[in-house]
Amino acid sequence: MIQIKESNVTIMVKNMDKSIQFYEQIGLTLKQRWDNHYAMLTAEGITIGLHPGGNDNAGSGTVSIGFMIDDINEAKLLLDDFSIPYKEDDGKSGHYLHFSDPDNSLLYFVVPKWLTWP
Repeated sequence: MIQIKESNVTIMVKNMDKSIQFYEQIGLTLKQRWDNHYAMLTAEGITIGLHPGGNDNAGSGTVSIGFMIDDINEAKLLLDDFSIPYKEDDGKSGHYLHFSDPDNSLLYFVVPKWLTWP
């Protein structure tokens, strides 16, 4: 049986520089970049790959990526600092801030109600 060592989610993007800047602004770190062919950004527990998708690509629209955090107000300040619009939702499973990347891929920060941080 194959042993998976690591995984990533790849997002098709229109502008590599703009997308890398966006993901760095929300807290990911650039791990590797191969010119404008591919880039990998990381945060604890996730690696996101960015791949050029052409100018007609409008983002996935059907996938969302969540980033679990412990301070919703800190996330609001971060998004406000970079003028990233968001929608707040205090749902049954957590307190959410829904937003999109430059290619309309759906993202969210959440303080989950089902987890307690160590």
